[in-house]
Amino acid sequence: MTVLVVVGSKYGATHEIAEAIGRELREHGLATDVRSIGDVDDLASFTAVVLGSAVYAGHWLDEARRFVEKHAEELAARPTWLFSSGPIGDPPRPSEDDAVQIEPIIAATRPREHRVFAGRLDKSKLSFPERAIVFAFRAVEGDFRDWDAIAAWAGEIADALEASAARGE
Repeated sequence: MTVLVVVGSKYGATHEIAEAIGRELREHGLATDVRSIGDVDDLASFTAVVLGSAVYAGHWLDEARRFVEKHAEELAARPTWLFSSGPIGDPPRPSEDDAVQIEPIIAATRPREHRVFAGRLDKSKLSFPERAIVFAFRAVEGDFRDWDAIAAWAGEIADALEASAARGE
């Protein structure tokens, strides 16, 4: 069983989440490959997929949405999990219910689960228009990622895959 953790990340924080998921899956004995979306052309060699994207203004990155359009049938045909990274602050804003609108992505991929994780905001990496938006929304700078929650979710994925394998699925 080989798992692909594939991610769209603009400034690297979401890719770091993908790396943490990959580490946890490997610790559970699963062969795992972590890649950026631009580095994946084919899903044929992967048994399962964990697909994630950074979220800006409530939406996945364009490259992540295009990846789903291109690979929707392949994703729906294998165990797939989705994650989004974007809310910031304590408590995270926007709230998980309002953080991301990916209903078409969920419909196309039929994932086992979609999880929203808080993100990181480093204003020094932003463009001028992005800094203006952050200022207008009074966004708080900092790293709000919950590494324990990320590892626990990856452990749940590993457990689900191991149970599927034991059942011969």
